[in-house]
Amino acid sequence: MRRHMQEIIPGVFLGPYSAASRSKLQSLLDHGITHIICVRHAIEANLIKPNFPNIFKYLVLEIADTMTENIIQHFKMVKVFIDEALNMGGRVLVHGNAGISRSAALVLAYVMETLEISQTRAFALVQQKRGCINPNLGFMTQLREYEPIYQAQKTLRKDLPSLEVQRNKRTIHQTEMYNRSQDNIENAMDS
Repeated sequence: MRRHMQEIIPGVFLGPYSAASRSKLQSLLDHGITHIICVRHAIEANLIKPNFPNIFKYLVLEIADTMTENIIQHFKMVKVFIDEALNMGGRVLVHGNAGISRSAALVLAYVMETLEISQTRAFALVQQKRGCINPNLGFMTQLREYEPIYQAQKTLRKDLPSLEVQRNKRTIHQTEMYNRSQDNIENAMDS
């Protein structure tokens, strides 16, 4: 299981670098992969790299697998990349070196936000598909911190249209009040 990629949710796969190695091109094509997120630390750049830049669209992220690494800054970019791929009918592989910590954390964040579920439920769902996931404690903390962030953004997006309507109503009301005061001034001047 550790050496192969697994489909976590429709169109989104998680796995190790070996699943995207040169010897696995046919497997990637058979699974319909069109996009690959390659997660590596800068010192791994010679070992973990895009092998098929002419075949797949890549997003390469430089992320160290340390407890102090800021992985939360990548969550939004990963979501946009995956959503674009899925909206085009594509399929995405997210891999790091082993497909256990960094890449798993990115997939967890995507699953949380996309399915609108908690970090705990997302972890259970992803672990059910790929039992070896084990994001480091720093990544798990950031995933817990991300939950209220994406929920607040979701609420804001839902409330935005009603806020716009309220602002427009206020503007119309203020315009009407201004016009009435202008009419009153003109009437007073005519008398």
